[in-house]
Amino acid sequence: MNSNQFEGTVKDAAGKVQDAVGGLTGDAELQAEGKVRQLAGKAQAKYGDSVDQVAETTRNNPIGALLVAVGVGFLLGKLI
Repeated sequence: MNSNQFEGTVKDAAGKVQDAVGGLTGDAELQAEGKVRQLAGKAQAKYGDSVDQVAETTRNNPIGALLVAVGVGFLLGKLI
């Protein structure tokens, strides 16, 4: 688990608590902030999952990753 996955999971949990507290107290603004925090946490955790997946794919197929990097560099060079 990388730092983005961990922090995203923590933000999601904190957002759930904040959403629940807002619901119990009738504070719609607090509840909305909780929902936004949940979404941000889930997005950050998904980003961490993607980073791990790219790293694993690169470790399993370094030549393919190198060819992709060369292709991207070539295309960026042509655009510039």
